[in-house]
Order: sequence, then structure tokens, then C-alpha cells
Amino acid sequence: MTAVLEAVPNFSEGRDLERVEALVDTIASFDVEVLDWSADPDHHRSVVTFIGPPQDVEEASCAAALFARDQFDLRQHSGIHPRVGALDVLPFVPVHGLEMADAVLSAHRVGRRIADAGIPVFFYGAAATPQGRGLAALRKGGVERLWNGWPEGRTPDLPPAVTAPHPSAGVTCVGARPVLLAWNVFVAGVDVAQAREIATLIRERDGGYLGLRALGLELATGGRIQISMNLEDHERTPPLVVFDRIRAEIQRRGGRVIETEVIGMMPDTLVLPNSQDRLELPDLGPARVLSHRVAEHVAKRAGGRTETSDIAE
Repeated sequence: MTAVLEAVPNFSEGRDLERVEALVDTIASFDVEVLDWSADPDHHRSVVTFIGPPQDVEEASCAAALFARDQFDLRQHSGIHPRVGALDVLPFVPVHGLEMADAVLSAHRVGRRIADAGIPVFFYGAAATPQGRGLAALRKGGVERLWNGWPEGRTPDLPPAVTAPHPSAGVTCVGARPVLLAWNVFVAGVDVAQAREIATLIRERDGGYLGLRALGLELATGGRIQISMNLEDHERTPPLVVFDRIRAEIQRRGGRVIETEVIGMMPDTLVLPNSQDRLELPDLGPARVLSHRVAEHVAKRAGGRTETSDIAE
């Protein structure tokens, strides 16, 4: 069976498109397939999604980490998205012919190599010990909170006894996780304080929906307001349920939903009948659907033969 691993690294650079494109080219120079990449100047962040055989995905990830270390400087960085590293987050996702344990092994191998390159590493998700450590706690206060020493209970996993972040690249969070949905809902007629209030109502840590992380943000570009979210379990918490709650809360405050934006690839739960219209999604097409692209990738690797095993959604 063809083994396919997904990596979705997030980098702290979203304004210098020439350097972001060079980063994408660095990743694409390995035997992997880049499915999507995006750069956002307000978040000052770029996200690349690529898949391939585990060893090649690991090699491309290490090269990307070195590129970020040498090209992106957190001392010159400001943006509205929480971040602690030039390569801020590096999750591995088993999408075909692999188990979560395989993704954990990849995370640990790559984490060791990043640490050897001088960048302290925190493991999160299934790669953490014990499993389940989340990103919110690791990134609380941003990289600024780390410059003068590690906060209590927040010491990197690698390298041993490291005392400070890399001077320009900070630290990197390396994890293993299932497919998640990264999405932003743009709204009008409410201010950022109201968007933050709604984010507090819906996110898991404040008693909201299981597996939902949410922030209310104001973008400098055009003064737009968004509710920025990661949904870690889009089957137990359907995106439509979350969206309908957001729309109801926005309308209650006299506003309206304008559009939904998906960062990276779409899980199948977003392409169910009527989902696109109800979510105010633009027509993204099958090229943005993860299961479709994985199936194409597997068929290509298998010489055109279709494998019948399940593909992660």
C-alpha cells in the first residue's frame, strides 16, 4: 500500500512573497507534491501543504526549517497571529497507508534534526508526552514571552538543557495530528470586541465546541473583522453547526457574515451537499479537497492503479 504523509508547516512570513515563493520552491525540490500554499500580510504568516512518502516529506520539512531559520527573523516580525517560531508549527498527518504512530515517528525524527540545527523544539498533539499537549499553551504570550527564559512548565523537549530560543528563529512546535479545518469567517456590522466575544462563546477552552480554537481579529488591510478558527475534530463538531452559531450570534448583534475562507485543504465535511452555499464559501473546486488530491497522488504513485483502502478525510 502506498504510504502518504501530509505536512502543513506554518511560517512567520506573509509579506515578502518572493521569499515565500523561494520557500515553496525549496519544498517542491523534493519528491513531494505541494497541494496548496498561501500568505497573509495581516497575520504575517504563510502556510504550505504538501504530501508524499514519509521519508521525502521529512527531508522537505527539514529543508524548510533551515530555510526559515536563515531567511525569516522574528526580531523583525509583527502580526496578529500568535507565533513563537520562524517555522512556527510543523504538524504531520497520516493520510493514506499510515497510522498516527507513523506520523509521531516522523515528528520525532524531524524534531531531532531541527533541534540539532539550533532551534529548540516542543512536541505537541500525538507527538507529545503525554499525548495531547496543545498549541495554545505553548504559544501563550508569543515569542516575546520566551526571550528572557522559559516560563514555568514550558521547557522545550529538545535539545536537552537548552536555555534560550534561537536568536532569530525562536522555537518550533512539531506535532502529529489528524486532519483539521483551518478557516476564517469574515463578518461586517460588528466591531472586533464583539468578534472576540463570539470567539469566546464558541471555543472549547471557554466551554464551547469540542476541538474548536477561535480568535476574533481585526485586519489592518481594509479594517476587516474575522473570526479565525482551527477545528480539530470536524466530524464530532460539524463545521456547519459552528458556522450557524456564528451567524446567529453575528445577526443578534446587528451584523452579517460576508464570506468563509479555508486555509490549506478542505476536509470532506466541507463538501457535503449544501455546505458550500450555507458556509458562504467561494467555489474552490476539487483541487482544494484533500481526499480528492490524495486519491490522485496515490493513483499516480501506483502507476494509475486505484487503491481501495480508506483515505483520511
